[in-house]
Amino acid sequence: MNFVAAVERVLMNYANFSGRAGRAEFWWWTLAVFILAAITGIADGALVAPVLGFEALSRTADAPVTYLLQLALLCPNLAVCFRRLHDKGRSAWWMLLNFIPLIGTIILIIMFATPGDYGDNRYGPPPPR
Repeated sequence: MNFVAAVERVLMNYANFSGRAGRAEFWWWTLAVFILAAITGIADGALVAPVLGFEALSRTADAPVTYLLQLALLCPNLAVCFRRLHDKGRSAWWMLLNFIPLIGTIILIIMFATPGDYGDNRYGPPPPR
């Protein structure tokens, strides 16, 4: 699965919390979100901050465009994380590990990085590779 196909698949399933998502889909989506956040962060610092009365690229300036992007991508981010856990045969309740500082996030990253089940599991057939 390539970058464009993965992003399209996540956006087509933006509110689908059932089924499975492969590693490539998850990590390409994560890269896309990171790139978009960097672009909107620069735009906020260079263009929006001066309009709001802050010095350009000031660390104390708000980032409304980035906040709106993160809000808009909240549902697709959660959906792809849930589906990635389903690919591993795990319940989406494992996302609650995020509430354990540092250790929980590290455990989830390891779960997201390791291969999923190759055959069918209780969450359905394997995702397209």
